[in-house]
Amino acid sequence: MDDWTLADAPTQTGQTAVVTGANSGLGYETTKGLAANGAEVVMACRNVSRGESARQDIEREVPDASLHVAELDLASLESVAAFAERFCAEYDALDLLVNNAGVMALPRRETADDFEMQFGTNHLGHFALTGHLLDAVQAANAPRVATMSSAFHERGQMAFDDLQSERSYDRWAAYGQSKLANLLFAYELDRRAKAITSVGVHPGYAATNLQTAGPEMEGSTLRKVGMSVANAIIGQEPDDGALPMLYALTMPGVSGGEYYGPSGFLSMRGGPERQRSHERSYDRQTAQRLWAVSENLTGVSYLSETA
Repeated sequence: MDDWTLADAPTQTGQTAVVTGANSGLGYETTKGLAANGAEVVMACRNVSRGESARQDIEREVPDASLHVAELDLASLESVAAFAERFCAEYDALDLLVNNAGVMALPRRETADDFEMQFGTNHLGHFALTGHLLDAVQAANAPRVATMSSAFHERGQMAFDDLQSERSYDRWAAYGQSKLANLLFAYELDRRAKAITSVGVHPGYAATNLQTAGPEMEGSTLRKVGMSVANAIIGQEPDDGALPMLYALTMPGVSGGEYYGPSGFLSMRGGPERQRSHERSYDRQTAQRLWAVSENLTGVSYLSETA
């Protein structure tokens, strides 16, 4: 798959997709790729004006794109529920759910529901969104749910005694925990919902605004410059970073519970390939515990435990 490009993907005509964080970076490129292959894409964005600007940019490159911008703030369970209610009122089925949006290595902040921002946005927001959209997903023919993780999941530990990092906060530890949670969720969803192909994805090192958002919030010019330099030297372009996601969403032969990322050196760049994530991500007991905790925290309960 080293030389796989979007041109190798089958048509997505007739497919409906929701992409979170669609206005920039990997979400933008995933949206553009799906639209170029014929899918109708709902661009779920926290900032609607930026979403509309991104929509116009994509339409200039893909004139026949079918795109719709909708407000979604994953750091607010109220916003998540409202988005899902609007979607389900307009669409009967959802073929492709792309749990892409995220934040990385922020100074400690809290969501509207008092969750630590990285765990609350990256995991709990997507957990709740998937639950609210589950009926629409299950109404589709061969639906797929793809959840964006990161190589940093390998450093992640589920600190169930301090999930919100209230006693101790390390920005990278919190990020790693949220990305491990993404994979535990993706694999557990696949075990619980046999009709859904649920997979995990990571982009390698993709140069996006994700790396500089944390330093900007902290007001650290030095860290921002350092991340910008790393992006320029090490990072691959966002359109290349989106290829593992696009492969997982579109290609025949993709099975639930799989993990896709770049095939190159240290999985930082290169064409998409099937990979194996860290052993902690396959721990069913941890996944089931996380699922129960997530239901309790979000108030969104769905898909009872399988044998």
